[in-house]
Amino acid sequence: MEKSLELLTGFVTEYGPAVLKALATLVVGWIVAKFITGIFRKVMTRAKVEATLARFLGNLAYMILMTLVVVTSIQVLGVASTSFIAVIGAAGLAIGLALQGSLANFAAGVMIIGFRPFKAGDYIEAAGTAGSVQEVQIFSTFLKTPDNKLVIVPNSAIMAGAITNYSATGTRRLDLVFGIGYGDDMKKAKQVIEEIISKDARVLEDPKPVVAVAELGDSSVNIVARPWVKSEDYWDLRFDLIETIKRRFDEEGISIPFPQRDVHMIQAA
Repeated sequence: MEKSLELLTGFVTEYGPAVLKALATLVVGWIVAKFITGIFRKVMTRAKVEATLARFLGNLAYMILMTLVVVTSIQVLGVASTSFIAVIGAAGLAIGLALQGSLANFAAGVMIIGFRPFKAGDYIEAAGTAGSVQEVQIFSTFLKTPDNKLVIVPNSAIMAGAITNYSATGTRRLDLVFGIGYGDDMKKAKQVIEEIISKDARVLEDPKPVVAVAELGDSSVNIVARPWVKSEDYWDLRFDLIETIKRRFDEEGISIPFPQRDVHMIQAA
């Protein structure tokens, strides 16, 4: 017991100050890194740097600063820098082989920031998921779905496939199809649709809306309506037009037939 206490006392006496200095360096370095990163982000905000790029660069700067803090703390602990660098190199190779997916995500994140196929706030579809972009981080992108679910998508999965950006151009075309009966007046149905569309202030005048007979279906004559709208008004206008046109069709006596089929019974003589 006495020998153990002596060994412990000797260890604390010999290495205690170095350990305390290393811990102090780590804590102070962490505080300084947070402070510098905060200033860096404020500078980018004042410079009106795009939000996605600002967050990405802020996270990257924080990781670099913390890496320097950890290296400095280990050096304060008494580990030789040359030996430490050699160990880091060997460990880096092993970690790189083990974390190829993470490195691919990092590279994809850099490409997303560089090429900017989308920005924060855009509604996109990528990697089998659709939602509004909340943030692009170093390894993944955060999307919020219309039903308020947060989806975290690896950056490599996004860059590996097609990216559909619904917010890039600012306008979208509504594609609506209304089926009327073969006995109904096509001209009247088109006039009703055109009148409703022309009275809605959300419909853009340029490009001009299109209302036309698109198909003679099995059970109905299909009329397409294709107005253009601002991206933020897309869903509200879609819902309103469908409801309003259905009500007007009922008032005007224009039917929307169910799928039907004529069956002819042949009686043997």
